Amino acid sequence: MLQIKELAGRRWYDCAILPQCRGTVSPEHPRLRRERKTIQAMIRLYCSDQHAQPQKSLCSDCQELEDYALDRLARCPFQENKSVCARCIVHCYRPEMRLRVNKVMRYAGPRMLLRHPLLAVRHLLDERRQPPVLKSKKN
Repeated sequence: MLQIKELAGRRWYDCAILPQCRGTVSPEHPRLRRERKTIQAMIRLYCSDQHAQPQKSLCSDCQELEDYALDRLARCPFQENKSVCARCIVHCYRPEMRLRVNKVMRYAGPRMLLRHPLLAVRHLLDERRQPPVLKSKKN
């Protein structure tokens, strides 16, 4: 059974329990914290503009997408060594959720430069990172 940590009002899965990230840093590594802030900012921007929600709240569909994206981030096998999800060799998003996140990012990406310029530039720099190599299970 997975243990859940409450961290800044969000659920984070205890990394020590997940076999793919055993021995790595906690989910609050600066790289992961920035990734979490970026996806949250993109979803909030999209929801406030497309679904006429106040900036501080999300509609139920966008809240579901944010929870799913944060869960996938917490379970990422590469943790702080990850590239952006679009360049990753492991596609951990369900196809319908990948389409929803893609739609959000296509809308929010260009607008992030105006509303969250530091997050946007750091995300663009992270896109240039080489995707990590998945270790083989063979000995």
